[in-house]
Amino acid sequence: MSQHVPPHDAPRPKAPSKPRILHRESVAKSQLFHVEALDLRFSNGEQRRFERLSGSGRGAVMIVAMPDPEHVLLIREYAAGFEEYALTLPKGLVDPGEDILTAANRELMEECGVGARHLEPLIELSLAPNYMHHRIQVMLATDLYDKRLPGDEPEPLVVETHALEELPALLLREDFHEARAIAALYIARDKLRDEKRRDRTELI
Repeated sequence: MSQHVPPHDAPRPKAPSKPRILHRESVAKSQLFHVEALDLRFSNGEQRRFERLSGSGRGAVMIVAMPDPEHVLLIREYAAGFEEYALTLPKGLVDPGEDILTAANRELMEECGVGARHLEPLIELSLAPNYMHHRIQVMLATDLYDKRLPGDEPEPLVVETHALEELPALLLREDFHEARAIAALYIARDKLRDEKRRDRTELI
């Protein structure tokens, strides 16, 4: 039995209007986290209470740092949520008075011992948007140079170099599972592949 598939240019179904916030209150607060409760009324009249982790408002950066066109730097740090060490990309919060570029370069110097002469935004990602008000700006860093700044890590981070084209092998590792880092690496890999393809086309 054939199935009707709407054309790509078909109008999208109208989205419902956003729920109305009836009440907002702070449930718990620590040095790092602020849990907020929202009482919502949806457009169909249903009411629900949602809890979320409220963001700091400072912004955050994650960096795909490439020492050469084929490799990327990953860090190994202790992930308290899993009580184990995990492999991920360097990242951190934007400090007061910093812009995204300055914050990305500072985090790179603190966590990897290198700076970048060239930084460009790749994409902005969210994490568990039903429960967290959190976005992170992913940056591509190239033309690296040695430069270390003191950071706030409790112990020196181990920095590893991995081939960007070996992402499938990385995904098989038990210590590499952070969704944001995986998405960032695939986006960077595809962007660089497209640039190489365009360069080859222009040479023909």
